[in-house]
Order: sequence, then structure tokens, then C-alpha cells
Amino acid sequence: MYDKVKIIPGLVVFIGLVTFPIWFNVISGKATPAPVPEKSLIAKECVEPTQFMRTSHMQLLNTWRDDIVRTGGTRKGTTANGTEYVRSLQKGCMKCHASKVKFCDTCHNYAAVKPYCWDCHIQPKEII
Repeated sequence: MYDKVKIIPGLVVFIGLVTFPIWFNVISGKATPAPVPEKSLIAKECVEPTQFMRTSHMQLLNTWRDDIVRTGGTRKGTTANGTEYVRSLQKGCMKCHASKVKFCDTCHNYAAVKPYCWDCHIQPKEII
């Protein structure tokens, strides 16, 4: 009634094929090194700590946008150390991190994300 001779090897082959990507990567895969974007030569500190900017800069930019564009907030910002800065992608962030290719694209390509910053903002011209 049951054909164990065909079912058990069939299940073994099926499980092997389904789990192949997992065990193949465990055996042969290694993590790609994290990108190292070009550091700012102008400013000694950023508006937030490095780790925060790596993980949450988009939320920060969205907060700035909502406050400035939608509610008429001020463009002045202050770091934790009391340094004043301009809350603006082009007049603030890009002043220090001038190269989109060497700074922004380095991490965004690594993370495979396509930010929509340049849908509204003018892309900086790259100096070669």
C-alpha cells in the first residue's frame, strides 16, 4: 500500500533542494565588508552621533522636512554639544558630505536602497 522505497528518498531529495540555499551559504558564504564612506573634512562633528546617522538619518531628514516645510519650523538646529547647524539636506548635510557618489551612494548601494531625496532636491555635481 505504501511505497516507502520511493517516498523516503523523494522526501530526502525534496528537503535537500528546499534547504540548499541555506546550507550552501553557511558553508561557502561570508559577509561582505561594510562600506566606509568618505568622512567630512569640514566639520569635526555631525548633527547626531555616527551610529544614529547610520541607522536613522532618513527619519531625521523626514522630521526636518515635516517641521520646516509642513509646519513652518525654523531651519536652525543645535547639536548635543551646542554647535549650531542648518537643518537642510543641501545647505547642511551636503555642505560637509559634498560627494553623493563617495558618501551617500556608498552605503545606499551596499544596502540596496533607492532613497527619494533627489526627487525634490537638486543632485550635487560631482567634482572629478
